[in-house]
Amino acid sequence: MKKRVAILISGGGSNMVALVRDMDAGHPAEPVLVLSNNPDAGGLAKAADMGISTTVVDHRPFKGNRAGFEAELHSALVAANPDIICLAGFMRILTPDFIAKWEGKMLNIHPSILPLFTGLHTHQRSLEAGMAVHGCTVHSVTAELDGGPILGQAVIPVQSDDTPDNLAARLLPMEHRLYPAVLRKFASNDDTKVVLFS
Repeated sequence: MKKRVAILISGGGSNMVALVRDMDAGHPAEPVLVLSNNPDAGGLAKAADMGISTTVVDHRPFKGNRAGFEAELHSALVAANPDIICLAGFMRILTPDFIAKWEGKMLNIHPSILPLFTGLHTHQRSLEAGMAVHGCTVHSVTAELDGGPILGQAVIPVQSDDTPDNLAARLLPMEHRLYPAVLRKFASNDDTKVVLFS
């Protein structure tokens, strides 16, 4: 029985596409839902083109009512009955109460070598710190922001002429390799870490 995967996005969904493309016939999991908080997210059309059910829980009508937004989000996920939730560029911070409902089933990809540079602007902060390497991390989601157990990391060298934008662009293909590799292991109940170098 394949594990059921819901993927949460807010934008173009490039990591979502990488995850879905990897879930072939021999994969231990299958995509059952792509959900976005943004009705204009480009990834929704990509998911629909790949034959995956999509839904939107727009956060904007819930301004000042995070509990209401998360209740709607939770209901949409319960309806899809996922075994695993992959956050893939989902740009909403989730509360501890919501995370507790799905803890142990929820993964996230973060564009830094955690525990370095939690939060936003990771590429710029990596360059400002004079790092020789940069990378990305897939981790289990816990109530601590970007603080859950690390399941895999990918590393690229920082080049002398890097800007935040081109560093991000060079890292993206590694994200597209790392996240599917981690999901494949996670869905197989294999807890060995994935490590990739460019």
